[in-house]
Amino acid sequence: MTREGKGTISVRLVEEALLAMTSPSLPPEHLLRQLGLTALDLAETEARIDVAEYSKLWRRLARRFDDEFFGMDARRMRAGSFAFVSRAALAQPTLDSAMRLALDFFGLTFEHFRGELHRSESLAEVVLLERTDARPLRAFTYFTFWMLVHGLACWLIGRRIPLLAMELRCDEPVYTDDYRVMFSDNLRFARPSTRIIFAAEVLDLPVRRSEQELHDFLAHAPANILVRYRDTTSLASRIKAQLRQLPPEQWPTSEQLAQTLCVSPSTLRRRLAEAGQPYQAIKDQVRQEMATLWLADAAITYAEIAERLGFADVSSFYKAFRKWTGTNPGQYRGLILGGN
Repeated sequence: MTREGKGTISVRLVEEALLAMTSPSLPPEHLLRQLGLTALDLAETEARIDVAEYSKLWRRLARRFDDEFFGMDARRMRAGSFAFVSRAALAQPTLDSAMRLALDFFGLTFEHFRGELHRSESLAEVVLLERTDARPLRAFTYFTFWMLVHGLACWLIGRRIPLLAMELRCDEPVYTDDYRVMFSDNLRFARPSTRIIFAAEVLDLPVRRSEQELHDFLAHAPANILVRYRDTTSLASRIKAQLRQLPPEQWPTSEQLAQTLCVSPSTLRRRLAEAGQPYQAIKDQVRQEMATLWLADAAITYAEIAERLGFADVSSFYKAFRKWTGTNPGQYRGLILGGN
Protein backbone atom coordinates (compact mmCIF):
# COMPACT_ATOMS: atom_id res chain seq x y z
CA MET A 1 0.00 0.00 0.00
CA THR A 2 1.23 3.51 -0.76
CA ARG A 3 0.00 7.07 -0.64
CA GLU A 4 1.77 8.39 -3.68
CA GLY A 5 3.68 7.41 -6.80
CA LYS A 6 3.10 6.83 -10.47
CA GLY A 7 1.07 3.92 -11.75
CA THR A 8 -1.16 3.67 -8.69
CA ILE A 9 -4.89 3.41 -8.11
CA SER A 10 -7.03 4.47 -5.18
CA VAL A 11 -8.01 1.69 -2.80
CA ARG A 12 -11.56 3.00 -3.20
CA LEU A 13 -11.63 1.37 -6.63
CA VAL A 14 -10.71 -1.94 -5.00
CA GLU A 15 -13.82 -1.60 -2.87
CA GLU A 16 -15.88 -0.87 -5.99
CA ALA A 17 -14.41 -3.89 -7.80
CA LEU A 18 -15.33 -6.21 -4.94
CA LEU A 19 -18.83 -4.85 -4.35
CA ALA A 20 -20.78 -7.20 -6.63
CA MET A 21 -18.70 -10.21 -5.60
CA THR A 22 -19.18 -9.94 -1.85
CA SER A 23 -22.06 -10.72 0.51
CA PRO A 24 -22.73 -10.92 4.26
CA SER A 25 -21.38 -14.47 4.17
CA LEU A 26 -18.35 -13.41 2.09
CA PRO A 27 -17.21 -9.92 3.23
CA PRO A 28 -14.48 -8.12 1.26
CA GLU A 29 -11.71 -8.96 3.71
CA HIS A 30 -12.51 -12.69 3.51
CA LEU A 31 -12.60 -12.61 -0.29
CA LEU A 32 -9.24 -10.83 -0.45
CA ARG A 33 -7.81 -13.46 1.88
CA GLN A 34 -9.12 -16.24 -0.33
CA LEU A 35 -7.55 -14.55 -3.35
CA GLY A 36 -4.20 -14.28 -1.58
CA LEU A 37 -4.30 -10.47 -1.48
CA THR A 38 -4.11 -9.88 2.27
CA ALA A 39 -1.79 -6.88 1.81
CA LEU A 40 -4.73 -4.76 0.59
CA ASP A 41 -6.21 -2.82 3.51
CA LEU A 42 -9.59 -1.38 2.59
CA ALA A 43 -9.69 0.65 5.81
CA GLU A 44 -7.05 3.05 4.46
CA THR A 45 -9.42 4.99 2.21
CA GLU A 46 -6.73 7.48 1.17
CA ALA A 47 -4.19 4.80 0.29
CA ARG A 48 -3.24 3.75 -3.21
CA ILE A 49 -2.10 0.44 -4.67
CA ASP A 50 0.21 -0.37 -7.54
CA VAL A 51 -1.55 -1.12 -10.83
CA ALA A 52 0.08 -4.54 -10.78
CA GLU A 53 -1.82 -5.37 -7.58
CA TYR A 54 -5.11 -4.13 -9.03
CA SER A 55 -4.43 -6.15 -12.18
CA LYS A 56 -3.75 -9.22 -10.02
CA LEU A 57 -7.07 -8.64 -8.24
CA TRP A 58 -8.90 -8.40 -11.58
CA ARG A 59 -7.35 -11.60 -12.91
CA ARG A 60 -7.96 -13.61 -9.76
CA LEU A 61 -11.56 -12.45 -9.47
CA ALA A 62 -12.08 -13.41 -13.14
CA ARG A 63 -10.75 -16.91 -12.52
CA ARG A 64 -12.64 -17.35 -9.27
CA PHE A 65 -16.03 -16.25 -10.63
CA ASP A 66 -15.46 -16.85 -14.36
CA ASP A 67 -16.28 -13.20 -15.00
CA GLU A 68 -13.92 -10.50 -16.31
CA PHE A 69 -16.41 -7.74 -15.48
CA PHE A 70 -16.55 -7.93 -11.68
CA GLY A 71 -20.04 -9.45 -11.70
CA MET A 72 -21.58 -6.12 -12.72
CA ASP A 73 -23.81 -7.32 -15.55
CA ALA A 74 -26.63 -9.86 -15.59
CA ARG A 75 -24.50 -11.89 -18.01
CA ARG A 76 -20.97 -12.88 -17.17
CA MET A 77 -18.04 -11.82 -19.31
CA ARG A 78 -16.44 -15.25 -19.15
CA ALA A 79 -12.71 -15.60 -18.64
CA GLY A 80 -10.94 -15.30 -22.00
CA SER A 81 -13.53 -12.94 -23.49
CA PHE A 82 -11.23 -9.92 -23.60
CA ALA A 83 -8.51 -11.98 -25.28
CA PHE A 84 -11.05 -13.19 -27.85
CA VAL A 85 -12.33 -9.72 -28.77
CA SER A 86 -8.77 -8.34 -28.87
CA ARG A 87 -7.71 -11.05 -31.32
CA ALA A 88 -10.79 -10.46 -33.48
CA ALA A 89 -10.23 -6.68 -33.50
CA LEU A 90 -6.60 -7.21 -34.50
CA ALA A 91 -7.75 -8.66 -37.83
CA GLN A 92 -9.62 -5.47 -38.79
CA PRO A 93 -8.03 -2.99 -41.22
CA THR A 94 -8.85 0.25 -39.36
CA LEU A 95 -9.79 1.39 -35.88
CA ASP A 96 -13.27 2.22 -37.15
CA SER A 97 -14.05 -1.38 -38.10
CA ALA A 98 -12.20 -2.73 -35.05
CA MET A 99 -14.25 -0.61 -32.65
CA ARG A 100 -17.51 -1.55 -34.33
CA LEU A 101 -16.60 -5.23 -34.05
CA ALA A 102 -15.66 -4.84 -30.38
CA LEU A 103 -18.90 -3.00 -29.61
CA ASP A 104 -20.90 -5.73 -31.34
CA PHE A 105 -19.07 -8.34 -29.27
CA PHE A 106 -19.76 -6.52 -26.01
CA GLY A 107 -23.37 -6.06 -27.08
CA LEU A 108 -23.73 -9.83 -27.43
CA THR A 109 -21.79 -10.52 -24.24
CA PHE A 110 -23.57 -8.11 -21.92
CA GLU A 111 -27.19 -7.32 -21.26
CA HIS A 112 -26.69 -3.64 -20.42
CA PHE A 113 -23.83 -2.61 -22.71
CA ARG A 114 -24.86 -2.30 -26.32
CA GLY A 115 -22.89 0.58 -27.80
CA GLU A 116 -23.03 2.32 -31.16
CA LEU A 117 -20.27 4.28 -32.88
CA HIS A 118 -21.32 7.44 -34.70
CA ARG A 119 -19.33 9.92 -36.78
CA SER A 120 -20.39 13.54 -37.24
CA GLU A 121 -18.03 15.67 -39.31
CA SER A 122 -14.77 15.79 -37.34
CA LEU A 123 -16.16 14.20 -34.17
CA ALA A 124 -17.03 10.66 -33.15
CA GLU A 125 -18.99 9.28 -30.25
CA VAL A 126 -19.74 5.89 -28.77
CA VAL A 127 -23.19 5.91 -27.19
CA LEU A 128 -24.59 3.24 -24.89
CA LEU A 129 -28.14 2.25 -25.77
CA GLU A 130 -29.91 2.21 -22.44
CA ARG A 131 -33.58 2.31 -21.61
CA THR A 132 -34.32 5.82 -20.43
CA ASP A 133 -36.73 4.48 -17.82
CA ALA A 134 -34.12 2.08 -16.43
CA ARG A 135 -32.15 3.00 -13.34
CA PRO A 136 -28.60 4.17 -14.19
CA LEU A 137 -25.79 1.78 -13.32
CA ARG A 138 -22.96 2.47 -10.88
CA ALA A 139 -20.34 4.93 -12.09
CA PHE A 140 -17.65 2.28 -11.57
CA THR A 141 -19.57 -0.06 -13.87
CA TYR A 142 -19.66 2.50 -16.68
CA PHE A 143 -16.00 3.42 -16.19
CA THR A 144 -14.91 -0.23 -16.27
CA PHE A 145 -16.71 -0.74 -19.57
CA TRP A 146 -15.10 2.37 -21.06
CA MET A 147 -11.73 1.17 -19.77
CA LEU A 148 -12.08 -2.00 -21.83
CA VAL A 149 -13.28 -0.19 -24.97
CA HIS A 150 -10.90 2.78 -24.78
CA GLY A 151 -7.93 0.75 -23.60
CA LEU A 152 -8.27 -1.73 -26.46
CA ALA A 153 -8.74 1.06 -29.01
CA CYS A 154 -5.61 2.89 -27.85
CA TRP A 155 -3.53 -0.29 -28.04
CA LEU A 156 -4.77 -1.21 -31.51
CA ILE A 157 -3.41 2.01 -33.06
CA GLY A 158 -0.47 2.39 -30.70
CA ARG A 159 -1.36 5.81 -29.39
CA ARG A 160 -3.41 7.53 -26.74
CA ILE A 161 -6.89 8.60 -27.90
CA PRO A 162 -7.80 11.80 -26.02
CA LEU A 163 -11.42 11.87 -24.90
CA LEU A 164 -12.94 15.31 -25.32
CA ALA A 165 -15.80 14.45 -23.00
CA MET A 166 -17.36 11.55 -21.16
CA GLU A 167 -21.00 11.74 -20.15
CA LEU A 168 -22.73 9.31 -17.78
CA ARG A 169 -26.38 8.84 -16.83
CA CYS A 170 -25.55 8.19 -13.18
CA ASP A 171 -24.98 10.79 -10.50
CA GLU A 172 -21.43 11.83 -9.70
CA PRO A 173 -19.82 9.45 -7.19
CA VAL A 174 -17.91 10.66 -4.14
CA TYR A 175 -14.55 9.78 -5.69
CA THR A 176 -13.66 10.71 -9.28
CA ASP A 177 -9.96 11.68 -9.21
CA ASP A 178 -8.61 8.53 -10.87
CA TYR A 179 -11.40 8.54 -13.44
CA ARG A 180 -10.48 12.07 -14.51
CA VAL A 181 -6.83 11.11 -14.91
CA MET A 182 -7.65 7.90 -16.76
CA PHE A 183 -10.22 9.31 -19.15
CA SER A 184 -10.85 13.05 -19.21
CA ASP A 185 -11.13 16.06 -16.96
CA ASN A 186 -14.41 16.74 -18.75
CA LEU A 187 -16.66 14.23 -16.98
CA ARG A 188 -20.36 15.07 -16.96
CA PHE A 189 -22.81 13.22 -14.77
CA ALA A 190 -26.61 12.88 -14.63
CA ARG A 191 -26.77 13.25 -18.42
CA PRO A 192 -29.51 11.89 -20.71
CA SER A 193 -27.16 9.26 -22.14
CA THR A 194 -23.81 7.61 -21.47
CA ARG A 195 -21.19 8.28 -24.15
CA ILE A 196 -17.59 9.18 -24.94
CA ILE A 197 -16.63 11.83 -27.51
CA PHE A 198 -13.33 12.04 -29.40
CA ALA A 199 -11.83 13.27 -32.68
CA ALA A 200 -13.08 11.17 -35.61
CA GLU A 201 -9.74 11.26 -37.43
CA VAL A 202 -8.33 8.44 -35.27
CA LEU A 203 -10.96 6.05 -36.65
CA ASP A 204 -9.22 6.04 -40.02
CA LEU A 205 -5.89 4.95 -38.57
CA PRO A 206 -4.80 1.42 -39.52
CA VAL A 207 -4.57 -1.46 -37.07
CA ARG A 208 -0.96 -2.55 -37.32
CA ARG A 209 -0.35 -4.84 -34.40
CA SER A 210 1.32 -8.25 -34.75
CA GLU A 211 0.44 -11.57 -33.15
CA GLN A 212 3.49 -11.26 -30.91
CA GLU A 213 2.39 -7.79 -29.81
CA LEU A 214 -1.06 -9.20 -29.08
CA HIS A 215 0.51 -11.95 -26.98
CA ASP A 216 2.49 -9.37 -24.99
CA PHE A 217 -0.55 -7.09 -24.62
CA LEU A 218 -2.73 -9.89 -23.23
CA ALA A 219 0.06 -11.17 -20.98
CA HIS A 220 0.22 -7.79 -19.25
CA ALA A 221 -3.46 -6.82 -19.41
CA PRO A 222 -5.14 -5.12 -17.67
CA ALA A 223 -2.06 -3.56 -15.98
CA ASN A 224 -0.92 -2.07 -19.30
CA ILE A 225 -4.31 -0.31 -19.58
CA LEU A 226 -4.49 0.70 -15.95
CA VAL A 227 -0.97 2.13 -15.89
CA ARG A 228 -2.33 5.36 -17.34
CA TYR A 229 -3.58 6.15 -13.87
CA ARG A 230 -1.36 8.69 -12.18
CA ASP A 231 -1.33 9.85 -8.62
CA THR A 232 -3.18 13.15 -8.32
CA THR A 233 -0.34 14.49 -6.13
CA SER A 234 2.04 14.45 -9.14
CA LEU A 235 3.79 17.64 -10.15
CA ALA A 236 1.69 18.13 -13.31
CA SER A 237 -1.54 17.61 -11.34
CA ARG A 238 -0.46 20.12 -8.70
CA ILE A 239 0.34 22.69 -11.40
CA LYS A 240 -3.04 22.11 -13.07
CA ALA A 241 -4.80 22.61 -9.75
CA GLN A 242 -2.94 25.90 -9.28
CA LEU A 243 -3.81 27.14 -12.79
CA ARG A 244 -7.50 26.28 -12.37
CA GLN A 245 -7.69 28.74 -9.49
CA LEU A 246 -6.57 31.66 -11.65
CA PRO A 247 -7.81 33.30 -14.86
CA PRO A 248 -5.39 32.56 -17.72
CA GLU A 249 -4.09 36.14 -17.87
CA GLN A 250 -2.81 35.67 -14.31
CA TRP A 251 -1.08 32.34 -14.90
CA PRO A 252 2.54 32.46 -13.75
CA THR A 253 5.50 32.27 -16.08
CA SER A 254 7.67 29.19 -15.79
CA GLU A 255 10.14 31.23 -13.71
CA GLN A 256 7.40 32.41 -11.34
CA LEU A 257 6.00 28.90 -11.11
CA ALA A 258 9.43 27.50 -10.23
CA GLN A 259 9.73 30.08 -7.47
CA THR A 260 6.39 29.10 -5.92
CA LEU A 261 7.44 25.43 -6.07
CA CYS A 262 10.81 26.28 -4.45
CA VAL A 263 12.88 24.87 -7.30
CA SER A 264 15.06 26.41 -9.99
CA PRO A 265 13.55 27.01 -13.47
CA SER A 266 15.94 24.44 -14.95
CA THR A 267 14.95 21.83 -12.35
CA LEU A 268 11.27 22.47 -13.07
CA ARG A 269 11.81 22.08 -16.83
CA ARG A 270 13.76 18.87 -16.30
CA ARG A 271 11.16 17.32 -14.00
CA LEU A 272 8.32 18.20 -16.36
CA ALA A 273 10.29 16.87 -19.34
CA GLU A 274 10.89 13.60 -17.52
CA ALA A 275 7.14 13.33 -16.95
CA GLY A 276 6.44 14.16 -20.61
CA GLN A 277 4.47 17.23 -19.54
CA PRO A 278 6.12 20.55 -20.48
CA TYR A 279 4.57 23.64 -18.91
CA GLN A 280 3.05 24.85 -22.19
CA ALA A 281 1.33 21.49 -22.68
CA ILE A 282 -0.08 21.66 -19.14
CA LYS A 283 -1.45 25.15 -19.80
CA ASP A 284 -3.03 23.97 -23.05
CA GLN A 285 -4.61 21.01 -21.26
CA VAL A 286 -6.22 23.31 -18.70
CA ARG A 287 -7.37 25.72 -21.43
CA GLN A 288 -8.93 22.82 -23.33
CA GLU A 289 -10.59 21.57 -20.15
CA MET A 290 -12.08 25.03 -19.51
CA ALA A 291 -13.12 25.43 -23.14
CA THR A 292 -14.98 22.12 -23.31
CA LEU A 293 -16.83 22.92 -20.08
CA TRP A 294 -17.89 26.38 -21.27
CA LEU A 295 -18.87 25.12 -24.72
CA ALA A 296 -21.40 22.87 -23.01
CA ASP A 297 -23.19 26.01 -21.81
CA ALA A 298 -25.12 27.60 -24.69
CA ALA A 299 -25.38 30.89 -22.78
CA ILE A 300 -21.63 31.51 -23.10
CA THR A 301 -20.64 32.95 -26.48
CA TYR A 302 -17.50 31.99 -28.39
CA ALA A 303 -16.19 35.53 -27.91
CA GLU A 304 -16.63 35.24 -24.14
CA ILE A 305 -14.81 31.90 -24.08
CA ALA A 306 -11.95 33.30 -26.16
CA GLU A 307 -11.65 36.26 -23.79
CA ARG A 308 -11.78 34.09 -20.67
CA LEU A 309 -9.01 31.88 -22.04
CA GLY A 310 -6.81 34.85 -22.84
CA PHE A 311 -7.00 34.73 -26.64
CA ALA A 312 -6.82 37.94 -28.66
CA ASP A 313 -9.89 37.03 -30.70
CA VAL A 314 -12.32 34.25 -31.59
CA SER A 315 -10.24 33.21 -34.59
CA SER A 316 -7.22 32.49 -32.39
CA PHE A 317 -9.42 30.44 -30.06
CA TYR A 318 -10.83 28.44 -32.98
CA LYS A 319 -7.34 27.71 -34.28
CA ALA A 320 -6.10 26.59 -30.86
CA PHE A 321 -9.16 24.43 -30.18
CA ARG A 322 -8.76 22.63 -33.51
CA LYS A 323 -5.08 22.03 -32.70
CA TRP A 324 -6.01 20.59 -29.30
CA THR A 325 -8.96 18.46 -30.32
CA GLY A 326 -9.01 17.96 -34.09
CA THR A 327 -12.39 19.69 -34.36
CA ASN A 328 -13.74 23.23 -34.13
CA PRO A 329 -15.75 24.69 -31.24
CA GLY A 330 -18.97 24.89 -33.25
CA GLN A 331 -18.97 21.20 -34.14
CA TYR A 332 -18.13 20.24 -30.57
CA ARG A 333 -20.87 22.45 -29.12
CA GLY A 334 -23.37 21.11 -31.64
CA LEU A 335 -22.66 17.50 -30.66
CA ILE A 336 -22.64 18.19 -26.92
CA LEU A 337 -25.81 20.26 -26.84
CA GLY A 338 -27.51 18.01 -29.39
CA GLY A 339 -27.32 15.16 -26.90
CA ASN A 340 -28.99 17.08 -24.08
